[in-house]
Amino acid sequence: MKASEIRQKYLDFFASKGHQVVASSSLVPWEDPTLLFTNAGMNQFKDVFLGFDKRPYTRATTSQKCVRAGGKHNDLENVGYTARHHTFFEMLGNFSFGDYFKRDAIHYAWEFLTSSDWLNLPKDKLMVTVYASDDEAFDIWNKDIGVPADKIVRIGDNKGAPYASDNFWQMGDTGPCGPCTEIFYDHGADIWGGPPGSPEEDGDRFIEIWNNVFMQFNRDESGTMNPLPKPSVDTGMGLERISAVLQHVHSNYEIDLFQNLIHAAARETGVPFSMEEPSLKVIADHIRACSFLVADGVMPSNDGRGYVLRRIIRRAIRHGYKLGQKGLFFHKLVQDLTDEMGDAYPELRQKQSVIEDALRQEEIKFAETLDKGMALLEQALANGDKVLDGKTAFQLYDTFGFPLDLTADICRERGLSVDQAGFDAAMDTQRAQSRAASTFKMGGKLDYDGADTCFEGYTESSSEGRVLALYKDGHPVDSLAAGDDGVVVLDRTPFYAEGGGQVGDVGTLSAGGGVAALFDVLETSKITATSFGHRGKLVRGGLKVGDSVTATIDLHVRLATQRNHSATHLMHAALHEVLGKHVAQKGSLVNAERTRFDFSHGQPVTAAEIAEIERVVNHVIAANYEVTATLMPHDEALKTGAMALFGEKYGDVVRVLKMGDFSTELCGGTHVKRTGDIGLFKIVAESGVAAGIRRIEAFTGEGALRYIQAQDALVQQASAALKAQSHEEVVSKIAGLQDHVRTLEKEVGRLKGKLAASAGDELAAGAVDVAGVKVLAVELDGADVATLRDTLQTLKDKLGSAIIVLGSHSDGKVQLAAGVTANLTGKVKAGELVNHVAAQVGGKGGGKPDTAMAGGTEPGKLAGALASVQGWVATRL
Repeated sequence: MKASEIRQKYLDFFASKGHQVVASSSLVPWEDPTLLFTNAGMNQFKDVFLGFDKRPYTRATTSQKCVRAGGKHNDLENVGYTARHHTFFEMLGNFSFGDYFKRDAIHYAWEFLTSSDWLNLPKDKLMVTVYASDDEAFDIWNKDIGVPADKIVRIGDNKGAPYASDNFWQMGDTGPCGPCTEIFYDHGADIWGGPPGSPEEDGDRFIEIWNNVFMQFNRDESGTMNPLPKPSVDTGMGLERISAVLQHVHSNYEIDLFQNLIHAAARETGVPFSMEEPSLKVIADHIRACSFLVADGVMPSNDGRGYVLRRIIRRAIRHGYKLGQKGLFFHKLVQDLTDEMGDAYPELRQKQSVIEDALRQEEIKFAETLDKGMALLEQALANGDKVLDGKTAFQLYDTFGFPLDLTADICRERGLSVDQAGFDAAMDTQRAQSRAASTFKMGGKLDYDGADTCFEGYTESSSEGRVLALYKDGHPVDSLAAGDDGVVVLDRTPFYAEGGGQVGDVGTLSAGGGVAALFDVLETSKITATSFGHRGKLVRGGLKVGDSVTATIDLHVRLATQRNHSATHLMHAALHEVLGKHVAQKGSLVNAERTRFDFSHGQPVTAAEIAEIERVVNHVIAANYEVTATLMPHDEALKTGAMALFGEKYGDVVRVLKMGDFSTELCGGTHVKRTGDIGLFKIVAESGVAAGIRRIEAFTGEGALRYIQAQDALVQQASAALKAQSHEEVVSKIAGLQDHVRTLEKEVGRLKGKLAASAGDELAAGAVDVAGVKVLAVELDGADVATLRDTLQTLKDKLGSAIIVLGSHSDGKVQLAAGVTANLTGKVKAGELVNHVAAQVGGKGGGKPDTAMAGGTEPGKLAGALASVQGWVATRL
């Protein structure tokens, strides 16, 4: 059963039990400052459990997207090296808000798992746990459901504090919590591991698949357990885990949801597909987390959620590098993810281009330093030390952009550790130096009390001005020399100073006809309310206070910025028209590339609404309204209905910008003369940035045209590649290719089976006679557990009567499979045999008399261990 079918069955089952199917919430819990990311299905219902919110339903079911990669819930370092750790996963959940409680929750779980109408799991494969003192749950399982007492395990406070237990659930240090009962699936005796609560519980035999949390308390900041207004139920079942059970595999990475992504990772890194390669699993996992985070409005940055995203992206890139892929590859997997999960989560399709662009840009940034950083790290590790010094770890972080956990990840692969204390000390030193350094910053940090700057940029692109002041390294100077970075204050300028969301102008200041001095202006900002600072570099000549200069803006950049700024006003008015008058500006950024506008709105803007906003704005552009600016008293301006778009502090006299009868706003920025000058308006992204705050990004003019042409080129390329006669035929062609790929994959599977059988013939010829019994002990290079198991069965069938041990190793781990044909199990037990071999390679295992599996951690001893099999068998015959 495919993961997508399981997801739908779950929702359908609980819908049939009167539950409201609720869409997954964002990965960013904007309304909950206690959480970095959504990490459980109940997060969106937290206030309902606390009694602060009331929904029109008392039962709900969801398939919730979750991330655990930062803060308390952080699985990042284990991803790729275990069978069930992920940064992103889906949690299937059903919830009762003061409606049903323990009895119904347990009955629902058992029915869904074991009923022939639903998942039809064998009951004898399931066992359960309860909190040690929860007699009620124990009795329901034992007396109502009929689970034998020896299959119900009581788990107490096993984590060092009251209520710190595997069977007492809490979302965080504070918040809703309560005892829980968990359901485990037994993968069988041939898989190593013990039941929950036993010393071997970390093995893979018994896997938790369902957790029923009985929400009875709210833990406050003092640790006090306050009873909730109404006892409630929060349950969770990991989609990936239950898919592994139903698809008869032991690793989440073997399920259909991951297989295509791992194949895609192999394709883009240029290595053969292998389920034994951790780096491929890391990449497949990380593309899910990164894509969903970007789709939910998180962008790579140096702090908060953005930094966690950056860490995940860079970890994936490094694993590609480890596989030999030094080019850009990670963003190319977004399409594969969209194909896999886009039906269940449409935001992946809606934001695909945004996701691809964000990941590609991050790849480009990291690629610039990855080679050099790895060279430094290799040099540091070459001295044979077991601990990487903190100074080097900090240099990797500060200079080459290596997050500390990435450096630790690389070291861990080599059995080394990182000097955390040394890293922290280096970080503290840098912070102290930064605080002691110059406080110079544009935007009010310069010590200036001179004359005002007269802004002439509304009508002029070039004007004459006189140097009022010069600054170097944040301090006033009399002159600047060629090569100096500095700030120039003029008495008159056409350069717009950053404000109202619009970036400052760039351009040049020249003296002596451009021969004596040339100053490149890279940024313009206000250093006081009425004086402008031009920050940049003196390219040639010298400049001193009192000099006359010609100030010339980069007109191409200014015009592009103006188009975007004017379009922002039109978009604001269009948002009022399409979404409603509740829309209010919450922030903006306007530059030559795009306009970015944040506004209040309680839900995502739909595709249909975006199309209507585009239509309205482009209609006004085509109408070619005149754009006028009028100065008037502030109170009078507000009476005209003008909106204070950017929330600035306005003076007594304000500038009112009017675009026909469509838009009237207070604005000090620069704008087009007529709306038709904007040319074209195209929205390219819509996302959430905070609770109740949405963000729209758009292009105008040439930028919009380039975007549309790029999109059209992609469709043209797809049409050509698919030999489609029209754009409309592309979709059907892709569907046909997908069907063909599935057919080929089945054929590949069939051929692999034939190859395994052929290999069995060759191996069988190597069996030796020991006291009249055929014995074979051999290593299979690169074989995974499934291959060992299948080959073992093939050899038993071919040899008829034999004792066999097969071994393999990869990434420092040993896998073993032992088999004894039925006629010999009275003399030799497969479990004893495999343990004899496993003990020599640092492991242990077990299984049935005829088949047993084991693992180990010392691959260097595998050859000797296999060689000992003949002698060991001889002593038993």
